[in-house]
Amino acid sequence: MRFMILVPANQDSEAGVLPDAELLTKMGRFNEELVKAGVLEAGEGLHPTSKGARITYGGGKPMVIDGPFTESKELIAGFWIIQVKSKEEAIAWMSRAPFGDGVTLEVRQIFDAADFAPSDPTGELRAKEQALRDTVAARKR
Repeated sequence: MRFMILVPANQDSEAGVLPDAELLTKMGRFNEELVKAGVLEAGEGLHPTSKGARITYGGGKPMVIDGPFTESKELIAGFWIIQVKSKEEAIAWMSRAPFGDGVTLEVRQIFDAADFAPSDPTGELRAKEQALRDTVAARKR
C-alpha cells in the first residue's frame, strides 16, 4: 500500500522561511531511516503558494488564479510518499517524524490500479495507465 503524508504549511513556510539547520538535520536522519527501511518513494518540500497558482474548471474554460493563497490551514508545505503494508505501519513511521508541538500530518492512502477494477471490467483502462507508468519509470533510468 502506498500512502501520501501531507505536511501542513504555516506562516514561516508561506513566507519562504526555510527550516533551520537543526530541523533539516533531524529530517535528513528521518528520511535516511525511511530509505534504509525501503519504504520511501518520494519526499519533498514545496515552495510557498506565492509562487504557485490554482486552476478552477467551470463554464467551459479553466480559470487561473495566481498565489499567494490565504487559507493557510488548507495549504501544504511538503509531502512524503511511502510504501508500507498497512495504514498502521504508515502511522507508526510518521509518528517518528521530527516535528514539534502543534503540527498535524495527514496520512492518505493512494489508489492502486486494482482499486479501479469495478469501473474498468475489461482492464483496458488499467493497462493503459500501467503503460504510462512504465514509460515514466523508463525515463527515470
